[in-house]
Amino acid sequence: MSYQTIEYSVAAGIARLTLNRPERLNSLNTRMHQEVCHALAALAADTEARVLILTGAGRGFCAGQDLGERAVAPGGAAADLGESIERHYKPLILTLRRLPLPIIAAVNGVAAGAGANIALACDLVLAARSASFVQAFARIGLVPDCGGTWFLPRLLGSARAMGLALLGEKLPAAQAAEWGLIWRCVEDDELGPEVDSLAERLAAGPTRALARVKQLIAESGSRTLEQQLDAERDAQRELGYSADYAEGVAAFTAKREPRFSGR
Repeated sequence: MSYQTIEYSVAAGIARLTLNRPERLNSLNTRMHQEVCHALAALAADTEARVLILTGAGRGFCAGQDLGERAVAPGGAAADLGESIERHYKPLILTLRRLPLPIIAAVNGVAAGAGANIALACDLVLAARSASFVQAFARIGLVPDCGGTWFLPRLLGSARAMGLALLGEKLPAAQAAEWGLIWRCVEDDELGPEVDSLAERLAAGPTRALARVKQLIAESGSRTLEQQLDAERDAQRELGYSADYAEGVAAFTAKREPRFSGR
């Protein structure tokens, strides 16, 4: 596919996917959905990629759905929105959550509506101090989608989740970090270097173990403690036969930095 609305590359184990409609604050249209889906499928099949950076071009991360595509008569709006969620947004969020490698969201500007929740679907969110998160749905008569009603109460508790969803107020990046919604807020000129450094660290890590960490934490909410202990046991049993575990133990014993292969 020839990409028109995104940029995608893989180098040195680091995949980079940039939403690239800066004139529309990287809002999502049908073409962008198709291209993101294609890139994520390529990433899933790429044995060299060990971490993904997801970001936006220009001054915004993602302003959510391009409402210009949704300028339809009220009589057809409900069915159209439901179809769009089923066809595009639901598969996108599930793909991000199920990818067996860490995903870093580099939020360089406003993340609004679906854009905010796409960022929250990633594993680590770093945001520039000038960035913000907006659950803008109620302002146009809708509810949060892309998992917003699932992520927000789990990350923030019901009181803050309810306030953000009902009022649609802008949440500055620094406050988002203080509340525990995101991993870290950094100065604007430090976002790129911080993200690159974190990506390099993860790309050099034990990829299979990181994938299992991601899976275990994601699934923990549906298990009892006993069930989670069993899942941890099974993961440890599997990883105990990995080349990375052998290398990690050897490096610890030799008092040197490990050289993980991702296997």
